[in-house]
Amino acid sequence: MQLRVTFVAAARSSSLLAERFEDDRPLDQAGWDEVLRAAPELTPLAAAELRYCSPTPRSRATGDALGYAPLVQLALRDCDMGHWRGLTLGEAMAREPEAVDAWLADPRATPHGGESLLGFISRVGEWLDTRPVEDGGGVVAVAEPAVVRAALVYALKAPPSTYWNIDVRPLSATTVTGRAGRWNLRFEGAPVPSSRG
Repeated sequence: MQLRVTFVAAARSSSLLAERFEDDRPLDQAGWDEVLRAAPELTPLAAAELRYCSPTPRSRATGDALGYAPLVQLALRDCDMGHWRGLTLGEAMAREPEAVDAWLADPRATPHGGESLLGFISRVGEWLDTRPVEDGGGVVAVAEPAVVRAALVYALKAPPSTYWNIDVRPLSATTVTGRAGRWNLRFEGAPVPSSRG
């Protein structure tokens, strides 16, 4: 039995503002415009049997704008950043440089008083592994880019440090296929035309 889970990264709140830990800003006009431009490619995912989203305002708004009518999943919330919530990485570094260095170096570290990177990856992976499986079944989940990164690290059984090397762009779609404990990353694109004449 194989399940197909497509993660759609939420549209950004603003291209002009720095990304913040646990960013709960709603979509602004630029974000809405991005969703409208991406809609032709992403709207077909609304046909998935199960449609979910992170609890953030921009994830819910992105899912609704794409016609998914997603069900909010608390397990897909962003990493709990404790007292760094709302800060940029630069702001946290200016206030607590040694704590940020420790957090970046050790996936079990929680100098901010929140959730460790390893705990975050495990939580998202547990959600992925507990999706109902129907052979060929489809799931779409609109989530913050950090959640998509965590899901990919988990699905690929990669070291937690890999998390820092994955770039998830707003409104990108990433698909994993498989079942609990056995996931594959799937790249899709336009089929290559046959050279046969």
